[in-house]
Amino acid sequence: MQALKSTSRRALIALAAASAVGLGLAQAQTTTPAPAATQPAAMAPAGAQLTIRDIYDRIEAAGYREIREIEWDDGRYEVKALSAQGERVKLHVNGRTGEVEHTRTGK
Repeated sequence: MQALKSTSRRALIALAAASAVGLGLAQAQTTTPAPAATQPAAMAPAGAQLTIRDIYDRIEAAGYREIREIEWDDGRYEVKALSAQGERVKLHVNGRTGEVEHTRTGK
């Protein structure tokens, strides 16, 4: 009788462990990012929706040219370019919407 209880207990523990592992695998599969080979090389950091290429295209379409630098900084991109009037500018661009939030002209 004791051997039967011990065997049943082991079976229940094994079943619980297998369920936990299965649940962990299912969860891991839903949160795993796509393989690096399928992601664009200029991918934005986690949490941002727009890539560097998206930002470049939007800034260019807005009339900026000679876009020299695009860097990620605290939820937004910092972009160095020339304005349509030929002035050097530094833009702060929202990483999710692509909206220019702040413009600073340089020398």
